[in-house]
Amino acid sequence: MSAARLDGAPVAAAIRATVREHVARLSELEVTAGVAVVLATDNESTAWYVRAIEREAGLLGIDCMVHDLGQATTGRIAQRIEELNRNPLVHGIILQTPLPDGVEAADLVGLISPAKDIDGANPLSLGRLSVGLPAFAPATARSVMEILEHYRVPLTGQHVTVVGRSAVVGKPLAQLLLGKDATVTTCHSRSANLASYTRRSAVTIVAVGRAGLLTGRHVTPESVVIDVGTTVDGQGNLIGDVDAASVGSTARALTPVPGGVGSVTTALLMLHTSEAALSGSCVSPAGAREGELMAGQW
Repeated sequence: MSAARLDGAPVAAAIRATVREHVARLSELEVTAGVAVVLATDNESTAWYVRAIEREAGLLGIDCMVHDLGQATTGRIAQRIEELNRNPLVHGIILQTPLPDGVEAADLVGLISPAKDIDGANPLSLGRLSVGLPAFAPATARSVMEILEHYRVPLTGQHVTVVGRSAVVGKPLAQLLLGKDATVTTCHSRSANLASYTRRSAVTIVAVGRAGLLTGRHVTPESVVIDVGTTVDGQGNLIGDVDAASVGSTARALTPVPGGVGSVTTALLMLHTSEAALSGSCVSPAGAREGELMAGQW
């Protein structure tokens, strides 16, 4: 048996089509959507991700401004975020992690204007998301939901295990899954006997950042597995949290790395940026469903 491949490409393509419609409407208003990435790390996985954002923005006609601050202090990063909040040419702000030693993301993400918080990092955005109010969902968490919807993976009444409890993926993803009436278990580094949870789940989502964490012994032939992890190995290859060989020969379906969640995430960041630009121009995106704008809900 070989797991079905849940490619992100068709999901990302549908999102890009919507972004192009938004960009065309903005062009009529003589507005160019702009996203700023604040970077203060030389982490190779992060560099790979930022390059992907730059490529995506260029492809879709969105200005991407990378602010590489080097080993900056909390104060310097905070100052740059405040400048970007005031800049009318910037519609979306991403604070990229990891940050330098001694600099805590929790001290900075709350400074990002919720109107420009396209990656759902501000606690205000996360709080609104958790109670169903309009807010940008973290793009990686939403990309998982978009993939599951595209491939018509049932969630209502199903047991889903999320491995990882980060504020940017695991926790908001659990909220989004609950909003689809799934029964959600969240596992983490202190969860005993991980396989006892994942093997009884219809869907397992792994978002830890530990290469090869999930293996064939953690899944069954009915498992749908979503791999959110990204790690650069010694040869410069991007690999996920799933041991693709053993899981791919056991599970029913699996997202690839690269080519799965990551491609959808970058497309969603552009979608959120174009939505923010249209909102700032007092124009609602064409075709937005009720409650969808700035909500990450579908």
